[in-house]
Amino acid sequence: MRILVVCDVLGEENNGTTVAAMNLIRHLQKNNEVRVLCCDKTKMGKEGYYVVPTLNMGPLNNYVKNAGVELAKADKTIIKLALEGVDHVHIMLPFALGNKTAKIAKKMGRPISAGFHMQAENFTSYIKMNRLKWVNHLVYKVIWKNLYKNVDAIHYPTEFIRDTFEAHIKRKTNGYVISNGINEMMQAKPTPKKPEFEDKILILSTGRLEREKSQDILLKAAELSKYKDKIQIILAGKGHKEKYYKKLGEKLPNKPIFAFYSRQELVDILNSADLYIHPADIELEGIACLEAIGCGKLVIVSDSKLSATRYFAVDDRCIFKTRDPKDLARVIDYWIDNKEEKAKVEKKYLESSKTNSLTYCMQMMEKMMVEVSNAKKGQK
Repeated sequence: MRILVVCDVLGEENNGTTVAAMNLIRHLQKNNEVRVLCCDKTKMGKEGYYVVPTLNMGPLNNYVKNAGVELAKADKTIIKLALEGVDHVHIMLPFALGNKTAKIAKKMGRPISAGFHMQAENFTSYIKMNRLKWVNHLVYKVIWKNLYKNVDAIHYPTEFIRDTFEAHIKRKTNGYVISNGINEMMQAKPTPKKPEFEDKILILSTGRLEREKSQDILLKAAELSKYKDKIQIILAGKGHKEKYYKKLGEKLPNKPIFAFYSRQELVDILNSADLYIHPADIELEGIACLEAIGCGKLVIVSDSKLSATRYFAVDDRCIFKTRDPKDLARVIDYWIDNKEEKAKVEKKYLESSKTNSLTYCMQMMEKMMVEVSNAKKGQK
């Protein structure tokens, strides 16, 4: 097939959406002709890439840039050029470029699928309105109207987000629940700690340093732990909260390490860590958490009703009360105290990761596109 993948956000693989998009693109290229519509200027002139201008967000430009992303502008001329002769269109996000492409592609009779990679609370947390249910409900209604009602199928990374979205729009959708998948390089392997960490309890948390990811709860919990003198936290990611978190971390005996790692570096750090903690209270899927599970780590998650990661826990003792540093400190101390039990639970986590392999998930994505395209042809 000739497939067009539409990416409102694409660039450095420093966020879950870009990682998911590039994993999908690389897989589809093995058996198909793939076109990519995006605003990533580093792709300008590369075969198969159609590059639109960057969306001017006015006073929000610096804010978006500091998040490590750029948003695409919907250029009709380039969109129509990218759509010429394609057999299937897959849209990653419900933003300007994806929305406009879906409307044009629908008029052209092209089969369309769209990924669901944006939880309403991901947006409303930026404007500190994520606690207002009516605002989140409005976001879901808007993205339904602007994008998802115009497509033939929706890709949901988790059953959790499918149920959430369908409850808000009060209708069933033609949905396919498929994980974004864990890269095969994220595997458990014996990895010694770096010399500077040998006498430390190494705790890793990966993800954007943003309000909804709640890394502040981890920093506060470390201060409350009876092992605070030995705990070394690594926060692997970038984001708007970095300055605040650095200030918060100054209270700890061992200052937290803030860094962005290559994929291979991350594999090594994951495998050498003692614990992986995913404190987010808003999470659509949590690929970073799944990658830690793929490396056989004992993963500690919050019980937030707005996070899919609570379903990843293989043991209730790995769950803490959301936004509660005292309870997280309790869970951390329990697993540090119980090394033999920890080893047993780590094996359970590793076993649970087998159904999330990237190869399998991408094969399911390709199968979805074939089914949607064949169904569309059958309607003609």
